[in-house]
Amino acid sequence: MTFGYSTNAFVRYSLEESIQMISRLGFKGIEIMGDQPHLYPPDYSQEKLGHIRALLKQHQLKVNNINSFTLFAVGDTYLPSWIEPEAERREIRIRHTIQSLQVAKTLDCSNISIPPGGPLEKNMTRKKAFDLFHIGLEKVMPDAESLGIKILVEPEPDLLIENTSEFKEFIIDVQSPFIGLNFDIGHFYCAGENPSKSFEELFEYIGHVHLEDIAATRKHNHLIPGLGAIDLNEVLCTMVRLGYQGDTSLELYPYTDMPEEAGQKSLEFLKPIFEEVGYDMY
Repeated sequence: MTFGYSTNAFVRYSLEESIQMISRLGFKGIEIMGDQPHLYPPDYSQEKLGHIRALLKQHQLKVNNINSFTLFAVGDTYLPSWIEPEAERREIRIRHTIQSLQVAKTLDCSNISIPPGGPLEKNMTRKKAFDLFHIGLEKVMPDAESLGIKILVEPEPDLLIENTSEFKEFIIDVQSPFIGLNFDIGHFYCAGENPSKSFEELFEYIGHVHLEDIAATRKHNHLIPGLGAIDLNEVLCTMVRLGYQGDTSLELYPYTDMPEEAGQKSLEFLKPIFEEVGYDMY
């Protein structure tokens, strides 16, 4: 298991600068934002990807995940989405996912994460939305399978899939082992669940973990670990007890004005917990 830091906290810096800063903090893993201002696939030739690959090797950083959730380059945090009524809009998301899979392969990363569809259109039923999501995934599954890269769906508040039961409703109709779950600890807490219990119930599908804290209000706002109300000790104990072998990435995108300080404070809080529960961060 490798503990990394997501570059989406470093949007005021280039990807190259972000790599250097994350390495300097002492992380051994890195989650790369697959969007502008970092690694938006259309902006990267094979030569530029080769440069990033060499820089990662120089700094001894493993790529934990390509975060393909946002699409600021052509839209926003959620749009274009998997479930928009317009086929051409859905095709943008499908194309971005395929390109992200190719980037992951080049950077020796075993998975990418994607949004769970949404927000839900006003006049669209959940059944129709799920149908569109499954149709879109069927178009990218062959690429995932041929490249050997997993596509991890990330439930999030106010989107099509928010919680444990909704993810199980979705995954039952998925026929490929290359579709799984990016388990964001804070998101399940925001959904009113105990993340430790959710992790255990969904364990077989989990390919990567996002770690952050959330306030006791359960409002969706990522906090430095230790500043919120989640029992991270309990969650990490569950991960170790179940034998989770995937990677974990710190995701603190609200701290764009202080990403290094946020990373350092997170490590200071988490290291004793990691040691206590036996989580091997390297």
